[in-house]
Amino acid sequence: MRFLKIICFIFSLLIMVSCKQAKLNDARDQYIRGDYYSASQTYKKLYTQSRNKDNALKGIIAFEMAEVYRKLNRSSHAVNAYKNAIRYEYPDSLIYLRYAQMLHKQGEYNQAIEAYTEFLNLSLDNQIAKNGLEGASLSLLWQEENTKGINIAYSELFNSNRGEFSPVLAQNDNVIYFNSSRNDAIGDTNSPITGVKYNDIYIAEKNAIGEWQKPKRLSSEINTEFDEGTATITSNGKYMFYTYSSPSASNPTVTKIYVSRRINGTWSIGRELKLAENDNTSLFAHPSVSPSGEYLYFVSDMLGGYGSKDIWRAKLANEIEPLFIENLGPEINTPGDEVFPYLRNDTTLYFSSDGHPGMGGLDIFIARKQNNSEQWNIENIKSPINSSYDDFGITFKKNSEKGFFSSNRNDTRGYDHIYSFEIPNNIITVEGIVVDHEDEFIYGATVLVVGSDGLQQSFKTNKEGEYRFVANAGNNYLLMAITEGFLNQEHSLKVGPNVSDTLYYVDFEMIPYNKPVVLENIFYDFDSALLKEESKDELDGLIDILNEHPGVVIELKAHTDRWGSEDYNYSLSLSRARSVKDYLINHGINTERVIAVAVGKNEPKIITSSIATKYNFLNEGDVLNEEIVKTFSIEHQEIADQLNRRTEFKIIDF
Repeated sequence: MRFLKIICFIFSLLIMVSCKQAKLNDARDQYIRGDYYSASQTYKKLYTQSRNKDNALKGIIAFEMAEVYRKLNRSSHAVNAYKNAIRYEYPDSLIYLRYAQMLHKQGEYNQAIEAYTEFLNLSLDNQIAKNGLEGASLSLLWQEENTKGINIAYSELFNSNRGEFSPVLAQNDNVIYFNSSRNDAIGDTNSPITGVKYNDIYIAEKNAIGEWQKPKRLSSEINTEFDEGTATITSNGKYMFYTYSSPSASNPTVTKIYVSRRINGTWSIGRELKLAENDNTSLFAHPSVSPSGEYLYFVSDMLGGYGSKDIWRAKLANEIEPLFIENLGPEINTPGDEVFPYLRNDTTLYFSSDGHPGMGGLDIFIARKQNNSEQWNIENIKSPINSSYDDFGITFKKNSEKGFFSSNRNDTRGYDHIYSFEIPNNIITVEGIVVDHEDEFIYGATVLVVGSDGLQQSFKTNKEGEYRFVANAGNNYLLMAITEGFLNQEHSLKVGPNVSDTLYYVDFEMIPYNKPVVLENIFYDFDSALLKEESKDELDGLIDILNEHPGVVIELKAHTDRWGSEDYNYSLSLSRARSVKDYLINHGINTERVIAVAVGKNEPKIITSSIATKYNFLNEGDVLNEEIVKTFSIEHQEIADQLNRRTEFKIIDF
C-alpha cells in the first residue's frame, strides 16, 4: 500500500511540475556538483513560486532545500524546511532521521529523541539513528555534569566576520596556522559551495614577549584563488601536508592532499600526494602527520570504508612517500562521517564524528590505542568543548591541557570560528617508577594499565624509570610492569568517585631472574639462627611474591661476616637459611620451592653502583673480602661487615 502511494505521488508530481522541471533540474545539478550555496538560492526561489501549487510539489522542494541547508550547516533553516516537508507528507521515512539530526544539532534533545524514535519505528536496525538516539539521551545528562571549570573563549584576534577553522600549533607553539575565507583571501569570486570566498591558509606568530600578533595570509605559492584547507606540519618543520580543491564546471569538486617543503623559510608550491593509484574521484582531505613522522592520517570516502567519510592512514617513507594505506577500522569509523584527525602523540588520536553518540553535529572524540595493538578505546570529550553544533579541528600546546579548536556555535550563518580552551589542573594523575632490586631505574619497561572505565593502554618508562597516565574518578585500575629478565609485577588502584586534582603514586620494584636479591631487615639474635620479630614484614613480602608466581623456585642463602672460623660461619649460615625456609613453609609455601644454602663468609658482597653512591668510601665492583675490609677505618669496617651479613634469595627455576 505504501509503495503504491509513492508511485501515485511521483506520477502526479511529474504531471504537475513539468513546466517547472528545468529549474528544479538546475537546483539538483547545483546540489550534485556540491554548489550548495547556489543550490540554496535556487531552491528558495522555487519554494516561493510553489506556494500556490500542489502540496506534493511543495513537499519535495522543501525536503531538497532542507538537504542543502544541512550541507551548509544552517541547522535552524534545515529544521524548518524538514518540518514543512513532513507537513506536506514527503513520502520518504529518511526525512524523520534528517529532522532528528537537525533538532539534535540545535540542542533540542527531547524533540530529537521523539524524531529518532519515530524513524526507528520505521527502520528498526538503522545504526546511525540508534547512535543519534543514544547521543541525544546522553547529552541531557552531560549538560548537567560538572564541567570542572574548563574555560572556553572566542579567539577574537584570529577570527573575522567570515569563517576560520582547523588551527594547528607549530614551532614550539610560537606559530599557529589556520584556514579562513576572510575578505583578503586570494581571488575575486565566491565559492558556489559556501557563498563566500575560497579558503586560504593564514598564520599568526608570537612576539618576543609571547603575545599573539595579528594573523596574515601565508606568503607562499601554496595559497591560490581556490580552496586550501587543513594543514599539518612534520615535527622537524620541514614539510607541510594540506588539503587543496578546485571547482569543476561539470563534476563535483574533488579534494586532494598536497605536500609542500620549507625552503629558506618559505613554503614551496605544493604537489599532489598520491594516496590511491588510479583513484581520481574519491575525496582525500584533513591530513594529520604523527609526531614520529611514521604515519599520515587523513580522511577519504574511497571504497573499503565503513561510512560516508572515514579516517585512514598512510605509512610514510622518507617523510613524505606513502608505502601503503589502511582504514582505521570500525572502532573509529561508523556509517556516519569521521573527519579532522589530530595526533597528539603516537597512541592518542583526536577526531570529530557525527556517527558516534554525541551532542549533535560533529563532536570531538579521543581515541587511545590499547596495549600496543591497533585496537582503540573511544571517548566523547563532552561539554563544554563539545556542543550541539559542529566542533572539530582541535590542537594542543605541548605538555599542556591548553589549545584551540574550531566550532560553528553562536553563528546563525553556520560559519566556523576558532575558540581557545584551558582545562584546569584538576585531573587525576597516576605516576610511578620502575626500579630493580638495587633501586636502579629501569628504562623501557612496559606498564600495562586496564581500567573499569575501558582504559586499555601501555606505557614505556623513560630514562628515569618513570611512567604516567590520567585516571578517571570512581574507577578501578590494574597495573602490570613487564621487562626482560624480571618477574612481572602487578598492583591495583582504586580511585574514589569524588576525587579530583589528585596525584597517585604506584611504584614497581622488579625481581630479576638468576640474580641474588638481598632481603633487607632480616635480623637474628646474636650467635643465633632465631629470627627476630622485626624480620617478619620482609619475609611476608617474599611470601606475596611466591604466591603471585606459583611456579617460581628460589634459592635462599645466608651470609656471615669475616669474624670466626669457616666451620662456625658455615654452620651458622645454614641454620639461618633453614630458619627463613621454615618460616616460608609454615606460611603455606611448598618445601620443594625453597632451597636453603649455606656459604658462611665465602661469598663477600660485591659493591653495586647504588651502594657506592650511598657510601662514598666504596667503589662499584669492590669485593668486600677480609683483606680489603681491613684497609678501612674502624667505622667503615663496621659498615662493610654489616653489608656482608645478609640473607639473599635468587630465582633459579620457573
